[in-house]
Amino acid sequence: MVVLVKHVPDTEARIAVAGGGRSISEEGINFVLNPYDEFAVEEALRLKERLGGQVTVVTLGPERAKEALRTALAMGADEAVHLRDDALEGGDALSVSVALARALKDIPFDLILCGKQAIDDDSCQVGPRVAELLGIPQVTVVTKLEVDAAARTARAQREMDGYSEVVETPLPALVSAQKGLNEPRFPSLPGIMKAKRKEIKTLNLASLGLDASQVGRAGQGAEVQALEVPSRARRGRILTSDPPAAAAELAALLRGEAKVL
Repeated sequence: MVVLVKHVPDTEARIAVAGGGRSISEEGINFVLNPYDEFAVEEALRLKERLGGQVTVVTLGPERAKEALRTALAMGADEAVHLRDDALEGGDALSVSVALARALKDIPFDLILCGKQAIDDDSCQVGPRVAELLGIPQVTVVTKLEVDAAARTARAQREMDGYSEVVETPLPALVSAQKGLNEPRFPSLPGIMKAKRKEIKTLNLASLGLDASQVGRAGQGAEVQALEVPSRARRGRILTSDPPAAAAELAALLRGEAKVL
């Protein structure tokens, strides 16, 4: 099994826009393993404990992204691969997926797991794009997963609006994890110590066999034009007149002040 992970700002971090207005300032921010990826790592570990095999975690990012891999290794993953090259930086979901898919062509797998989204950009695109580039089936936002190793099939449950959907797919396949799939374990102290000693394999642009025009900013299909901090919400207003008058006043406010009518 292979798990795709990402190093993202802690949900409690105070986010500020960096100079230039197209990215966030990383100064003073604590980065963590993407919470949805924790569900993916945990599910891979449970499958390993039940069926055997090994778990490899893969990430793309700057030097600090190794910490996400260390966390997954401390949880119990066996191997880690870091895609690290200046040419790979600054891309969007498309260019990131191209690099990840190329790396996965050299890593044996029966199942790829990832979080349904990264909490920094919330694009929800990398997992599905990787599956498409590899030409394998995908099942997203999964809350329950059963794998039949002998039949080489997976049965996944997705929670939809008002109902559950069950999908069966042949392996190899990609599954993206939703909250509720499991309860991720905490890394043990021995696991943390072992993770510090484990080697992390690093792949650069040359070892991936990719051209710089395919990845990073050069290979992106979408570009961030600007970031801005949300404005403070205005305080609400309570209309205390009788219902007909309140309705008329509300309509006037929506038309003249809120400008939504």
